[in-house]
Amino acid sequence: MEAVLAHLRQLIERGDYPVGAKLPSEASLSREFEVSRSVIREALRGLQALGMTESKTGKGTFVTAAGPADNPTFGPYSARDLIEVRRHVEIPVAGYAALRRDQDDLDLLGHLVERMDAETDNTAWVALDSLFHITIAQASGNPAFGKVIEEIRDALARQSAFLNQLGDRRRQSNVEHREIVAAIESGEESAAVAAMTAHLTHVEATLTSIVNGAGR
Repeated sequence: MEAVLAHLRQLIERGDYPVGAKLPSEASLSREFEVSRSVIREALRGLQALGMTESKTGKGTFVTAAGPADNPTFGPYSARDLIEVRRHVEIPVAGYAALRRDQDDLDLLGHLVERMDAETDNTAWVALDSLFHITIAQASGNPAFGKVIEEIRDALARQSAFLNQLGDRRRQSNVEHREIVAAIESGEESAAVAAMTAHLTHVEATLTSIVNGAGR
């Protein structure tokens, strides 16, 4: 998927497919790249998240920009929307969780990080990642925080899959998640806040790297 997306991105950026042009169908691209249509579909979603294409039902995929947007979108929310909300919600939430968590919360968080470490399927990992962040919100003892994370859950999952596919984030995320759990388990509010801050800083840095085309 990464190779297909990188190649299509390069074609668009050098003008082979100018703004307004229609990309070949999924079936045609599948034959051209000799991969399944599901791989093509994921690559096209990546281009759309980068703000370079738009999918029109029944008509196909059209080029909307010659380069990636500074602010990719994931469902109804942009990357900037998500980062701002997460910084204002998940960072203090981690601190509250450190102060208010009970043993059931710690057991579930420990179970989730073990499963994420062992998981090889990206879709399953993304689902566990969403559950991990929701569990921290619930451990804060404030149900309103959980509602906020639930509201953006689908967008977070799309962003997480995007980062894993284009930024190779899974392994490092697993490390950061364990650091967050250890900080929450310690009961130290400042440690949990610092761990979540570091995690979100790395997420933002990876997004910036992808948009800037690092590694192409």
